[in-house]
Amino acid sequence: MKIALISPSKDNLHHMTLTLQAAAHTVVEVEGGKRRMRGIAEQEQPNLMIVEGMCCDASELDHIEHVTTHFPNIAVILLCATTSPDFLLSAMRAGVREVLPSPVEAGVLLAAVGRVAAKLAATQQGPGTGKVLAFMPCKGGSGATFLATNFGYQLAESKNVLLIDLNLQFGDALSFVHDGKPPVTIADVARDIRRLDASFLGASAVRAAPNYSILAAPEDPAQAMEVKPEHVDAILKIAGAQYDFVLLDLPRTLDPVSIKALDRAYRIFPVIQASLPHLRNAARLIGVFRSLDYPADKVELIVNRFEKNGEIGLDAIRRSLGTHSMHTVPNSYKDVSTSINHGNALIQIAKSNAVARNLAEFALAMSPRQNETRGVFERLFKRA
Repeated sequence: MKIALISPSKDNLHHMTLTLQAAAHTVVEVEGGKRRMRGIAEQEQPNLMIVEGMCCDASELDHIEHVTTHFPNIAVILLCATTSPDFLLSAMRAGVREVLPSPVEAGVLLAAVGRVAAKLAATQQGPGTGKVLAFMPCKGGSGATFLATNFGYQLAESKNVLLIDLNLQFGDALSFVHDGKPPVTIADVARDIRRLDASFLGASAVRAAPNYSILAAPEDPAQAMEVKPEHVDAILKIAGAQYDFVLLDLPRTLDPVSIKALDRAYRIFPVIQASLPHLRNAARLIGVFRSLDYPADKVELIVNRFEKNGEIGLDAIRRSLGTHSMHTVPNSYKDVSTSINHGNALIQIAKSNAVARNLAEFALAMSPRQNETRGVFERLFKRA
């Protein structure tokens, strides 16, 4: 890792350089103070800057904030002889990763640099292998959030899953499988996007099950405006490298944030019910997907609360919407309502329920286990 050391003390620079070079780091020594930060960031572009001698005046943190804002890939550690709680808080807000005592002991320094290196490795793995699956309702009440949250719960029995609630104004995905309020939401992550790394993302999500986490929508609808497309893009890049599956619970509206999320999706699941209003909206939505140049196999319809003897069957849906793959979910109003009202996953309260079994098979089709792949996959998709 390339590290820039900035300090007014030649002795401290020398000792830190020897310590870091012994640990195989590349070191750039800079004798001076905080005013050298901007030039070093531009010229050297280090992975980490360790800065000593600027811990008395919070206004000095402007230099750090400039670096963390304009060079988000550069981490900053401060070395301070004395600090106050207010200064520490201001430093963290400016984007400082850690504040260490000065002069710093070799073991303490190496431990802090190791933590930064681990976070850097996690965020620079390149494109992640995790699949992004987007669930989008075609009409209010279609059941998209129930399906997304419960599908995620089923997937998490064998995979590491993150669900992101992108219904930013009125999202309540967490309440479908968890009875607590989120201490952090996606708006908080967006507000502090400079800190974003794998550990920050993981700490911001609520653990709904051992392998299942949910990044909640804002509690206050007004905070929805704080989440920008570039925030979603950054979050999905980190999430894709850390989770096997990233599920997106999207609203009906198509805006820049939703489109950015859909662009990154491996598969989009428009959720409909077998009624004319749902079919009309689904046709419009599929038309938008075509205009966005999404390939046809990126879109797979989910027909929720489907009844084989209903007025509108699968043939009529195909005639209306084309030959997209379809997955049907049976109607089980009573158990599903109980699940939603209690804030528990359906499999927890009715494991043998037809919908629970259906979602288990759907999860298995998306994440096949050894020797169980072909039959389930063909049964779910080729029949449609």
